[in-house]
Amino acid sequence: MAKKSAVEKNNARRKLQTQQAGKRARLKATAMDRSLPIEERFAAQLKMQQLPKNGAKERIRNRCELTGRPRGVYRKFKLSRIALRNLGSTGQIPGLVKSSW
Repeated sequence: MAKKSAVEKNNARRKLQTQQAGKRARLKATAMDRSLPIEERFAAQLKMQQLPKNGAKERIRNRCELTGRPRGVYRKFKLSRIALRNLGSTGQIPGLVKSSW
């Protein structure tokens, strides 16, 4: 049912991003600080380029936790629209009522 490889790859990206977040933020702040000499800023850019690409926040994709579907994902539930409807219809999500008229 779930695309294990895509979901696991995304989870690995999340883990790497949390590990690298502080270092990446410090290097970015150094590289963007105009009061520092150009050599120091350039060195910070080179160090940032050596960090793993998957450590960047932009590389993380919102995916459904059940199916791995990348589109139509509700952030609050971390479920795709299809999985949310199925679980809501069976009454497995508290407070969610499927309405039809």
